[in-house]
Amino acid sequence: MTQGSPAAPGRIPALNWQDARRCTIQLRYSDLDAMGHINNARYAEYLEVARMDLSAALGIRDVDDLSVLARLELDYVGELRLGQEVVIESLVERVGRTSWVVVSRFVADGVPCAFARSVQVSVDEAHAPRVLPPEFAQRVASVRVRP
Repeated sequence: MTQGSPAAPGRIPALNWQDARRCTIQLRYSDLDAMGHINNARYAEYLEVARMDLSAALGIRDVDDLSVLARLELDYVGELRLGQEVVIESLVERVGRTSWVVVSRFVADGVPCAFARSVQVSVDEAHAPRVLPPEFAQRVASVRVRP
């Protein structure tokens, strides 16, 4: 993709993004790769920042969210460049017994340019899966994916 080109249609799901938690990402010069756009590895770092922001906004404390990243999918459909306003919008797609799934889209200067899905597994001190707290699903209800 070239700078300023629109994202590929149909590659980013049409969800209730208006309900998403939005986290503005500060791009840094050190995030650039040799081609002059944001290195693909940085996207995972940005998603971690957005997940921590989501947790804080929902009142999920660290002790409520002892979790590990079990899976991360990223679909790149446009590039990020230094100087763009980048916002990550996040919705909770599913809450299971021991895990929760977050879907996110990267929006650069108002244009969706990447989509991510991450699975977090709640763990205990020994890093074994543990059941999410009973109120967890209720806490994330405001940012759930709706049909």
